[in-house]
Amino acid sequence: MSQYTLTGYDASAHMTEETKDADKNGPKGIISAIGISIIVGWAYILGITFAVTDIPALLSTKNDAGGYAIAQVFYMAFKNRYGSGIGGIFCLGIVAVAVFFCGMSSVTSNSRMAYAFSRDGAMPFSSVWHKVNQQEVPINAVWMSAFISFCMALTSLGSLVAFEAMVSIATIGLYIAYALPIFFRVTLARKSFMPGPFNLGRYGVVVGWVAVLWVATISVLFSLPVSYPISITTLNYTPVAVGGLLILVIGSWIFSARHWFKGPVKNIDV
Repeated sequence: MSQYTLTGYDASAHMTEETKDADKNGPKGIISAIGISIIVGWAYILGITFAVTDIPALLSTKNDAGGYAIAQVFYMAFKNRYGSGIGGIFCLGIVAVAVFFCGMSSVTSNSRMAYAFSRDGAMPFSSVWHKVNQQEVPINAVWMSAFISFCMALTSLGSLVAFEAMVSIATIGLYIAYALPIFFRVTLARKSFMPGPFNLGRYGVVVGWVAVLWVATISVLFSLPVSYPISITTLNYTPVAVGGLLILVIGSWIFSARHWFKGPVKNIDV
């Protein structure tokens, strides 16, 4: 969940086709989001760290929050200061809103990627998903992304293990989508890549490799079991889902798409 809350900061990059001067304003949006998160997030983490004094008590299912550590931190902080832990509910609501917007950012990113792929003819029923409404929003792609997310979320009802697996799948899938173009940028396209107005210069390759290694690390961590002992009900199915999707995509490319896919549609400014 902690890694999942980091998603969404790059949503402006996925909205660049709907942004003026995208090659400049897109990176500015990402940097602004990271800058604000550093300031607010640092204060939040610092406060939580000082409030944590007894980790076993926070994780105990017998505490006031039923083992939900962050809720117990808020509860005890308000109870010790004001004699009542009700204020902790408000703080927990702020966290819930933040996680909600992470989900919204993921759906937004997903829908824009679905729109781009369908515009290039790379998805089944592409003519449906790349349509836009009067406000120039790919509404069909948005609803498709929301529906799939809703169906995946249903599996987590009543099961913490299933919920954590869904969060892991969403996180790993999104970060792998980030890592692949970065990996090809620092390997196959290292000499042929044409940088835009915003670039890191000679440090770009180093940062790229750090990003790829980081995604590889969290992909392994998020594939580990979330509960012990391991059984059919506690097994982390994230590697099964992500691995199965990768096999499906690679197989589709080898046996079909590479014979007819022509690449992205080019936009030419006259």
